[in-house]
Amino acid sequence: MGAPFQSNAGTGSHLVSDDVIAAARNLLGDGNRRHLLGIVGAPAAGKSTLAEALVQLLYDQAVNVPMDGFHLAERQLARLGLTDRKGAPHTFDPSGYVALLARIHDDFGHGEVVYAPVFKREIGEPVAGAIAVEPTTPLVITEGNYLLLEESPWCKIPPLLDEVWYLDIADEVREDWLAARHVRHGRTEAESWAWIAHNDRPNAAQVTASSKRADRHLIWDGTTIRFRQLAEDL
Repeated sequence: MGAPFQSNAGTGSHLVSDDVIAAARNLLGDGNRRHLLGIVGAPAAGKSTLAEALVQLLYDQAVNVPMDGFHLAERQLARLGLTDRKGAPHTFDPSGYVALLARIHDDFGHGEVVYAPVFKREIGEPVAGAIAVEPTTPLVITEGNYLLLEESPWCKIPPLLDEVWYLDIADEVREDWLAARHVRHGRTEAESWAWIAHNDRPNAAQVTASSKRADRHLIWDGTTIRFRQLAEDL
């Protein structure tokens, strides 16, 4: 998610095309069970922007539970010698994420709130219990980089989701947004681009390679997020 489009995040109907909104509304179902929608994309593709726009448009019928809440804490990254790879698949707790999604999937209407963690970029750490999934919420959106990886335990995620959408955007635009985000959170411009080259770009390559397993593909042309048409894949 990049600075040039932050103002649009609060006006979801202007950001998201009608067909995408309609597809999300279809996932609300008939009230007999909860549906889960996964949104995947490379770092800074706009996953959080899309998820939050959909939550806003669907009012109290949806909640966003991001994968990023399962970042390992800085203390654990240091212990494991992984500080310089923060954001790579092996710097998360995927088994914990799978367990939470399974609970969310199964607990609809049982009268118990499910609490989920969130990643706070201001402090660079996950915070437990920050998101409440009410027992009657019919749609849970979960967004992250690695929902479609084939490696275990990541491969246990798609069976828990009703649909997975892949959000694509031009790499040069996405990396500009990513560099701006790094700068906002304390890196210099030079440090930001060095981190992208060393860490974010290899991570993005893994995400892109997994995209063929998505149910639907979206594109963001800088104005509107919409479903990709078959002709655009030619």
